[in-house]
Order: sequence, then C-alpha cells, then structure tokens
Amino acid sequence: MATTDTTVLAVAHRDPAGSREARRLRRTGNVPGVVYGGGEDPIAFQVDARQLRQALAHAGAVLDLQIDGDEATPVVLKDLARHPVTGETIHVDLLRVRLDVAIETTVLLELVGAESSPATKDGGVFEQVTRELTIEALPAEIPDSVQHDVSELHVGDTVTLDALTAPPGVKFVDDPDTVIVTVSAPRLQLVDENEIEEETEVVGEEGEEAAEGAPASEAGGEEPAGEQ
Repeated sequence: MATTDTTVLAVAHRDPAGSREARRLRRTGNVPGVVYGGGEDPIAFQVDARQLRQALAHAGAVLDLQIDGDEATPVVLKDLARHPVTGETIHVDLLRVRLDVAIETTVLLELVGAESSPATKDGGVFEQVTRELTIEALPAEIPDSVQHDVSELHVGDTVTLDALTAPPGVKFVDDPDTVIVTVSAPRLQLVDENEIEEETEVVGEEGEEAAEGAPASEAGGEEPAGEQ
C-alpha cells in the first residue's frame, strides 16, 4: 500500500574511505552509505544501523534525508547490501527524488491465496518465476509491494504480468508476457503397492533359481569324493 507519510533519517557526513574504514564504522554500530541523483554530487554519509533499520521498516517509499542537521531532502532506497551470513546491512545507497516526478523502481511481488486454491488441493506445485516487478510511479505512490490473488489457479495454469492489476498511480514497466507463476503437477508419484509386491516376488524367484543352478561348492555343499 502506498503512503504519503515520510520518515526523517538523520545521518552524518563522512569522508569517502576504503574498506578498512567501512569495517571500523560497522564495528561501532554504523552503516556507510551514499546519496546520489537530483543533479547534485554524491555525498557519503554514515548512519546508526538501528535507526536505519527502523526508518526503512516504517517509511514506505520516501525518506526525508537530513545530513548534519541541514534541510531534509526526499530520497528513496536505491540499493541495500547485506552481509551474506549475518544478514546485517553493510551499505546503503539512496537516491534524491522530486515528489512531483515519476520514477522507475522495483517492488516485491507477493502471491496470496495459494493455500486455498484448487491447485493446492490437487497437490499442485506453485513456482513463482518473478519475485520483483519494475514499476513507474510518483515517489509517494510507490507501494511497499504488489499482491496478486492466486486462489483460483488449477494445476497446469500459468500467469503472466498482463493478468495483474496495477495499484492506483502505478504503471508496470516489464513485458506483459513476463511469466509470474506456474502450477505444475505433483513432482513425487507414489509407487503402486502391487508393483512393489510383484517386483519383490520376481527378485525372490531369481534368487532361488540361481541357488538351485549353482555348483555344490557355491551352494555350500561338499564335492563328491574321487574313485580310489
């Protein structure tokens, strides 16, 4: 759902430095970042990791970035890098925007209703092929995510982007034929119990025949004594 509310993110200017300085910042509970765009030079900053986490969780699309107490500038999240093991934010990129100019960005696509669909009742397997959508919208109208109801899908169905309804003020940029989700038949088939019994009987018979046709020495018997 889009929102016109903004959250102030207070950060401190920093001098661009190498990876050693970035690691030092993270050890002190801060995250290095850069703000771009708006016809201005990029500015490097540092922000408290907890404050950044809270701002991103409650801001919606737009943040009011305030550097060293100066006048706030509207920005949106451009990129967020996370540690591959801990998942902690290790770098953030922000983009200056004008609230009256539409921009392109990506949002998450959420599928809802799969658990109650005919496909699920028939053991179908959902595969979400596309998890992010490229959209165009005013910064204040960018939704947190786009939801699509799949509760009516059956096994064998395929959904493409042209079946989705864009939220108000939002335009889909991707190809309308982009595959969103497919539903396939169950991947695991249970073997019929009769087939298992028949196979077991065949193996047993083959084993008995091999034992009967084997030489006495192989079957565990004694060889006949030679004539004196």
